[in-house]
Amino acid sequence: MATHTNYELSDEVMIKYPKKYKVYLLNDDYTSMDFVIDILISIFHKSYEEAEKIMLDIHKKERGLCGVYTYEVAETKVMQVTRKAKDSGFPLKATMEEE
Repeated sequence: MATHTNYELSDEVMIKYPKKYKVYLLNDDYTSMDFVIDILISIFHKSYEEAEKIMLDIHKKERGLCGVYTYEVAETKVMQVTRKAKDSGFPLKATMEEE
């Protein structure tokens, strides 16, 4: 009985995961701390305690990490922050960076 190698099965399979993007909120001198906490809870689904910690990071370090997402989700979160801030009269900005 002849044995043969099935090269199709023996080749290594490379799985590519989608790139992830970090979403940050940036500090400014006008947006209220309460509004930032509201954004973190409503858009990023943080607990009040998590939101407060991130808000203090934003205040002290000029930006705070809100989460890490796929490109489409990160882009949507940035747009949601921009829209809600504009509608509320605040200049709050969100950015995304490749992880």
